[in-house]
Amino acid sequence: MLTSDATTRSLNTGEKSSAPAPQERSAIEIVRPASPPQDQTILCFASNYFFDPTSKHHVMRELAKTRHVLWVNWHASRRPSLNRRDLRGIVHKLKQIGRGVTKVSDRLWVMTPFVLPLPSSRLARRINRFLVALQLRWVLRRLPAQRQLWSFTPDVADLLGKFGEKERVYYCVDEFSAFPGYDVETIRGLEKRMCESSDLVITTSGRLYETKRPLNPETTIYVPHGVLYERFAQAASPDYPEADDIRHLPRPRVGFFGLLHEWWDLDLMAEIAKRKPEWSFVFVGQADCDISRFQDVPNMHFVGRRAHEDLPAYCRSFDVAVIPHKLNELTRSMNPIKLLEYLAAGLPVVSSPLPEAAAYSPDVCCAQGVDEWVAALTAAIGDRNITSDRRRSRLASGEDWSVRVATILDALEESQHKRLPVPVQTANDFPPRTT
Repeated sequence: MLTSDATTRSLNTGEKSSAPAPQERSAIEIVRPASPPQDQTILCFASNYFFDPTSKHHVMRELAKTRHVLWVNWHASRRPSLNRRDLRGIVHKLKQIGRGVTKVSDRLWVMTPFVLPLPSSRLARRINRFLVALQLRWVLRRLPAQRQLWSFTPDVADLLGKFGEKERVYYCVDEFSAFPGYDVETIRGLEKRMCESSDLVITTSGRLYETKRPLNPETTIYVPHGVLYERFAQAASPDYPEADDIRHLPRPRVGFFGLLHEWWDLDLMAEIAKRKPEWSFVFVGQADCDISRFQDVPNMHFVGRRAHEDLPAYCRSFDVAVIPHKLNELTRSMNPIKLLEYLAAGLPVVSSPLPEAAAYSPDVCCAQGVDEWVAALTAAIGDRNITSDRRRSRLASGEDWSVRVATILDALEESQHKRLPVPVQTANDFPPRTT
């Protein structure tokens, strides 16, 4: 099995992980299905397509280069609360439902079905099974009848077999049962069914591999996140322009980009910012948590959401990048996509001690507590030079999303020889397309 240097590093966590080296493309040529990719439809269940790009976006956009993809915005995983944020979300979802199917690229369509967001109710799930099939029927009839179902959410097990899919893929990127507001027992039960019924279970961290593999020992694999390497590697060049809106901030600049949520330790960042008032701390991304308490920290700068294609300019503006996770059951299973994006841009990285980050030591330094973080940031800032930047960028050079998707497709083909076929319901739900 061929592996790259960056993805086969041992986890420097003091405890040996049982996760295998990431699945890589086999050197043996694999016989592809009889139907060419352009005659296949991928039915993808995932969170809102119109959010900031995540692994699911990168994977589906890569697949949509050669296949048809229907992305279903799934929003029945959690019962909404009567708070302002959830009420705004309901209004937003209703508008998306009213828009119907949106074509976002040549072979990629997005739709938001009407569903009941009551995952703990068996009756609601049965109703959703009927509603989703009804709403997707006319769309799928216009797409190739050779179908695969890919899910980035664990709670669509009730829909399996409803679409006549030939293969099923569960792409597990988080420990969903640890998310606030989720019904733990319901999610675990549905995820168990999802894993057991899938032809391939993909996990993106060693911890997820360890917890999901017992549910499907034959075809569960570990494939870390990838990176749009060419996009971010531009920032490793000294000639690449900085972001205009933070150019005026004093150096050194400690940078972060991504959705600001409750699992980020912004209080830790504030303590470090107070300790080092001459440094600038820059946070790029939408805030889904309260940041008003940091208004009295003058060297903390929240610039808001920016387009993904603009992030390399911010990388060029940073002197060091950070991944300041709080440590809990949810975050220990995470593999931050920004890790490889930072490295591809040539940035030194300081992170909370996550196993996926520690795998890149010493190029990524893990720290706990204010003192360790200040020491690690100081050392990282002192390591900025063109030679070090290019070395870090090369670490991510073999980790492009195109490589990851090719690896997954090979593993999916191999899985057909390992699992018995799972019966599906094809009772004229979606008759084959006629020409």
